[in-house]
Amino acid sequence: MYRYDSRTVITLDAGGTNFVFSAMKGYDFIVDPVTYPSNAADLDKCLATMLRGFREVISKLDEKPVAVSFAFPGPADYRNGIIGGYLPNFPSFRNGVALGPFLRRELGLPVYINNDGDLFAFGEATGGILPEINRRVRESGGDAQYSNLLGYTFGTGLGIGSVINGRLNLGNNSCVETFCLPGKRMPGIIAEDAAAIRAIRREYARLSGSEDTSLEPYDIFRIAEGERPGDREAARGAFALFGEEAGNAIAIAVTLTDSLVVLGGGLTGASKYIMPGLLREMRSTLKTLGGDDVQRVQMKVFDLDDESQFAEFVNGGVRRIKVYGSDETVTYNPVKRTGVAISRLGASKAISIGAYAYALSEIDRMNND
Repeated sequence: MYRYDSRTVITLDAGGTNFVFSAMKGYDFIVDPVTYPSNAADLDKCLATMLRGFREVISKLDEKPVAVSFAFPGPADYRNGIIGGYLPNFPSFRNGVALGPFLRRELGLPVYINNDGDLFAFGEATGGILPEINRRVRESGGDAQYSNLLGYTFGTGLGIGSVINGRLNLGNNSCVETFCLPGKRMPGIIAEDAAAIRAIRREYARLSGSEDTSLEPYDIFRIAEGERPGDREAARGAFALFGEEAGNAIAIAVTLTDSLVVLGGGLTGASKYIMPGLLREMRSTLKTLGGDDVQRVQMKVFDLDDESQFAEFVNGGVRRIKVYGSDETVTYNPVKRTGVAISRLGASKAISIGAYAYALSEIDRMNND
């Protein structure tokens, strides 16, 4: 969408420990990153650090940037650039900070702030997995093209972003969420408690009979691979249960949005243990009161990273049918399809591309209105 655009956008990776500032043009970073401690507990220092970092990046450029665009933790009124509420990593923002208006006034540039799940999905939809899938479908002789994408980030939380008809779906309140959906195995408990890093630790400890819940998912993955001492079956089981719970949440969202799905975040490194349970849950059935089976997802669900499944995804059940009362025929594909793929970009790069593309799309929209 903006892969070869010549405009420059300033970006920020806003962590609770460090701020990493950079600039992007055409989906590529064009300056060395600038890193400073975020000073997240002191609002004056935090905002001063932001200005220092943005101005330092701007000073490195040969031309004036057109916008600042980045992800920042919520809750927030992202449309108006206001951050506030319970932010564990940014305690000084809890009383509400008009961050967008502040930066816009100080820098003299448009400022766009979103959450990381939204920008991850938009980055994958504009410069990542979605254009890649559409290209591969065309090259394989398929005629379907896809414009809806759900992006999930697997990490400390269960993040989501939604792109509908090529546009980022922010909802009415910047509140498209998945963490608070009901989980599957623990009635009344939110999905995120069973589909986040803490769930991997907890389930490994439970399945292995250990009281140690401090192991990192990478350690548990190495146990699953047989590269570190531990209960190998418990490690694999912890990831499998994660996949089942994530699949449950994704099945709900896919059913409501008819989207393809891309997965990102550090836990996707264990996708070989996560994906079977995730796909199995999405392909599972529910019962009617009459005893009939109903597919949870009304589309056939494909693993788009599996070449044989991708080929079937492309072709579906295409056939030709006659137009009644004539010899004319039309193409008909009765197989409704969706699929899941792992991000090729990685969450961090996809979020940056999403921030870049979102800023330019908003500028272009305003210029065309």
